[in-house]
Amino acid sequence: MRRVAIVTGTRADYGLLRPLLAALGQIDQIEVGVLVTGSHLVPEFGRTVTEIEEDGWPIWARVEALLAGDSPDAICKSMALTCIGMSDALARCRPDLLVGLGDRYELLATVQAAMVHRIPVAHLHGGEATEGLIDEAIRHAVSKMAHLHFTSTEPYRQRLLRMGEAPERVFTVGALGIDNILSQPVPDRATLERELGMALPADRPLFLVTYHPVTLDAASPAAAVEAMLSALDGVGDITCVMTYPNADTLGRDILEPLRRYAVRRTGRVQLVPSLGVRRYLGLMRLADAVVGNSSSGIIEAPSLGVPTIDIGDRQKGRLRAPSVLWCPADEEAIAATLRRSQEPEFRAMARAVTNPYGDGQAARRIAERLVHEPLDGILRKRFHDGGAA
Repeated sequence: MRRVAIVTGTRADYGLLRPLLAALGQIDQIEVGVLVTGSHLVPEFGRTVTEIEEDGWPIWARVEALLAGDSPDAICKSMALTCIGMSDALARCRPDLLVGLGDRYELLATVQAAMVHRIPVAHLHGGEATEGLIDEAIRHAVSKMAHLHFTSTEPYRQRLLRMGEAPERVFTVGALGIDNILSQPVPDRATLERELGMALPADRPLFLVTYHPVTLDAASPAAAVEAMLSALDGVGDITCVMTYPNADTLGRDILEPLRRYAVRRTGRVQLVPSLGVRRYLGLMRLADAVVGNSSSGIIEAPSLGVPTIDIGDRQKGRLRAPSVLWCPADEEAIAATLRRSQEPEFRAMARAVTNPYGDGQAARRIAERLVHEPLDGILRKRFHDGGAA
C-alpha cells in the first residue's frame, strides 16, 4: 500500500486535482489523503475546505496559516506558518509520496518541509511560464525540489529537461483541467440561475470574470481592474459573474473595486468568493467570453469553444490557443478586444479550435505512474546535462 498525500491551498488547485483524486481512489494499492491549507480554511474566501469534505476525501491535516493581511510581510509569514504546520503534518501522516500542483507559495512551503523530511515529491504543471508573477520562480524552485514531473505539454517537458531533470522521470500527460471538462457533470442555465440567485438571459452576452494580482508589479492592480470594469460597461447590456481574486499580495486592492461595481449593478453582476468546479465550468459553457487573467481562460476555455480575453502580463509566456486574445490592461484595448471576441467569425473559430493542453486523460496517466513508479533511491537527484531530448 503506497500512501499518497495531495496538497491543496486554493479553490483553483483543488478543482484541478479532483480528477486525479478520483483516479487514485480507484486503485487498491494507493491510500490517498489531502493536506489542506491556505484560503481553503478562510471564511472570506468561501472556506472551500467544505468542497473537499463534501467530496468525501480523507483530510489528513488542516494547516491554518493564512494571515489576514495581503502585504509582502503577511505573505512571507503565511509561508513560514505553512512550512511549520506542514512539517508537523508530514511527521504525523508519513506519506510515501507528496503530490502538488502549480506554483503557489503554499506549495513551495509544503515542498520545503517534504524535502527535509525526505519525502519524494511529484509536481504537476512544471516547466510553464507566467512572467508577471513571483509564481514563475516558485514553480521552477518546486521543480528542482521535485522527483517526478507531470507536464501539461511537450514544450514544458523539454524545458524541465533543459533545467537538468532526469528524462525518465518527466512525463507529458496533458492538463487536469481538460479532464474536468470531459468528466464533470455541470448544472444547466436554470440550475445556475437558482443557485446564484440571478437571471442569466440568453439574449445578452454573459462574461465570466476573474482578475488576480500581477505579483511582480510594484503598483497597485486597482487601476487595471477599473480599466477592465469600464471596458465591460462600454460593451452594452451584459451579464457578468465575477469571482474573488486569489489570496495574493494586494488582492484586496482588486476586491474592493469589484465589490463597488457589483453593488451598483445588482441583478446584472454577481460577485462570489468561489463558484466551485461544477458551477464554474457550467458558467464557462454558457459564457460568451472568459475575461481577466486566470489560467482557466488559457487552459480550459478553449476546450469549450469559448473566447478568452487575457488582460496584462500575469499569464505572459504560456502556450495558448488562437481563441485566447491578449491585450494590455488599458480600457480602450480591453474594450476593443471584447468587441473582437464577439465577432461571428471569431466565435466560429473559437468553437473549432484545438486545445494544446491535451485530451482529458491526464489523471489516468498520472495515477498509473504514481502507483508503479519505483521510489527506491529517488531522493538522490543528479543534474542531467544532456538538455532537451
